Amino acid sequence: MVLAPAALLLSGCMQMPERALDAKEAAKASIVGYGEIRSYLDAQFNEFPYNAEQWAPAVRPKGLDILMISGGGSGGAFSVGVLSAWSAAQTRPKFDVVTGVSTGALIAPLAFLGSAYDDTLAHLYTSGVAKGLAASKSLAGVLGPSLLSSEPLTRMVARIITPKILEQVAAEHRKGRRLFVLTTNLDTQRAVIWNMGAIANSRHPQALKLFQDVLVASASIPGIFPAVMIEAESAGRKFKEMHSDGGSASQVLMLPQVLLASSKSLVPSRRQSVNFYVIVNNALMPEFATTPDKTLSVIARAYSIFVKSQTQGALMALYNYSKLTGARFHVASIDVQLPYSMSDPFNTDYMRAVYNLGYAEFAAGTLWRDNPAMR
Repeated sequence: MVLAPAALLLSGCMQMPERALDAKEAAKASIVGYGEIRSYLDAQFNEFPYNAEQWAPAVRPKGLDILMISGGGSGGAFSVGVLSAWSAAQTRPKFDVVTGVSTGALIAPLAFLGSAYDDTLAHLYTSGVAKGLAASKSLAGVLGPSLLSSEPLTRMVARIITPKILEQVAAEHRKGRRLFVLTTNLDTQRAVIWNMGAIANSRHPQALKLFQDVLVASASIPGIFPAVMIEAESAGRKFKEMHSDGGSASQVLMLPQVLLASSKSLVPSRRQSVNFYVIVNNALMPEFATTPDKTLSVIARAYSIFVKSQTQGALMALYNYSKLTGARFHVASIDVQLPYSMSDPFNTDYMRAVYNLGYAEFAAGTLWRDNPAMR
């Protein structure tokens, strides 16, 4: 009885921005003023951006080092620990390509820029500041677009991604290095690959805002955080696209599917190596827990199973591609069952534990596996 008037009040206050009229218009949409800054994970060869120079990395004489950072929420602290230990060992490559999905999208720009930002990432994932992301919207959260407010996440991203960071990403892009982030367009049901270096290098007056919006969108778990509206245009008509967590489509931003299904190498010579390093911010092994017979508990448990299965399938596709093309495959994932509660998604103790796990396993030389099979 009390909820109905509140729902009407909320719906009256919410204005839905103009959206694409149909699938045809949505398929032809672009972000005006930036050039070709995005593609699709399911793109065919004829859908790839024409300006390949902006997309393909510059191949060094020794080949390519590619880092892929998965989703996983607070489990992102695992990859931060790995990166910190890698820097301490002084063996961390200057990656030619870095990709990120969800929490991995938040990490990717600073990982792309190198070890100088390890302390910043460690602070974000182990100091407790992440707990501020769990700002509830109370009644509005239940009836509106999400359970949690986007404001803390948006503010955090704005603090991290400054004009200085944007210019540094642009400078590395001009050198031929590439930074890619995945979002999911909820309207078209397509996974969108954003060329973050091209956005940074565009000199568009709104480049910083778009860069930040893409990161927030990629990290916005559907229903938990609201989707991000990004302005697009098709045949002169402007409208808003609804972008959300890239992990809805793929937990790891691999290569476009058409490449994974081929035997086309990323380097022109067999003497050049390709190293794929995939950091999975999640446990892939089965984790026993007695599931309460409650709606949210069952949904959360089923989603956890789905994420494991989806990730294992994506890893197998990259592994098979590596075998076909002679690339070197390396994967790391959380391989110890640690206490975790969905009711406390940004628990500082858990984040510190997985950070320490990533750091310790790298330091001990036990982190990487050369195939997707569990130990």
